[in-house]
Amino acid sequence: METTNFHQNFNQFFDKLQVARKKEMPAELMAFRSGIGEGSINRLIPRSDLEVVISDYSFDRDYQMNMSTMRPMIELSYCMEGARGIHISGSDHEIVSGTCSLQFIEQVGANFAFNKNESYQMMGIGIPVSTFNHFMQEVGGEGGNSMDFSHILGEKSYRMFQDKIDPSASIIVKRMLDAVEEKSMTNLELECNALQLLSMSFRSFLFDKDPKPSEFSKSDVAKIRQARAIIIECMTEPPTLTELSCSIDLNDYKLKKGFKEMYGTTVFGYLREKRLEKAHLLLQGGKMNVNEASCAVGYSNPSYFAEAFRNKFGVNPGEFVRGLTR
Repeated sequence: METTNFHQNFNQFFDKLQVARKKEMPAELMAFRSGIGEGSINRLIPRSDLEVVISDYSFDRDYQMNMSTMRPMIELSYCMEGARGIHISGSDHEIVSGTCSLQFIEQVGANFAFNKNESYQMMGIGIPVSTFNHFMQEVGGEGGNSMDFSHILGEKSYRMFQDKIDPSASIIVKRMLDAVEEKSMTNLELECNALQLLSMSFRSFLFDKDPKPSEFSKSDVAKIRQARAIIIECMTEPPTLTELSCSIDLNDYKLKKGFKEMYGTTVFGYLREKRLEKAHLLLQGGKMNVNEASCAVGYSNPSYFAEAFRNKFGVNPGEFVRGLTR
């Protein structure tokens, strides 16, 4: 069945890395052979159509390998450390630290290039085409077919979407990495976290657009984009809605309605999201404490900031900071 055959792609990848493998099982820990590299790969299969691979290794020398995918699949990758070059389907790509990559892969040949003594830490989530298409139907209803695997690839055999790792996703990734290392996550929890990351990436890469509201002119759309830029630039002391509409010369009704259509939330709902994302990045940088970060993004009440941070990222800001130093 297709749901099981896509695992052959991972099997081949592990064999090409020349890692010491145990008998295939729902959870498999692989180690590098002496003279090639050091580190490990943790392979987890919480259900037959889902594979999670956590890699943490480095090579003793520059290393290249070639392989051909045996079954079409979709892979979501988070790169926490290192940079890896890929030549696939006639094009060069690179996966670098701090990026999230969503890949749609037909049966293609690929060349992977790893640098000597460079540490690689990544997490990959793989699913077969049938599961992806099912997800798209669930999300899009009858219109979901327009986002199926074949539609996304078109005439291509490979397509990659890539962006910086979203702060919300980084919380989930870190939680998964810590729990797998401590062997404290059940298969059900692993599955739920992996599916949440897949859902977030599909929404971000495939559905989140910046559409032109049907009732608004090009000039109106440009002014709404200007309003978005202003609230990001002035997030510590944002203008009122009236001040914002005056500064872009657009009445507040058009501003509120157009902003909601273009960005899926209210003006100040969007401001709140951007404040929290920036605070997350500041805390992650390790140069500010919680109070400093909350003030830096415009929160005057630490308790209100802590509650908003917890609602968005699922963890208190203080706990998040302590987790960075473990």
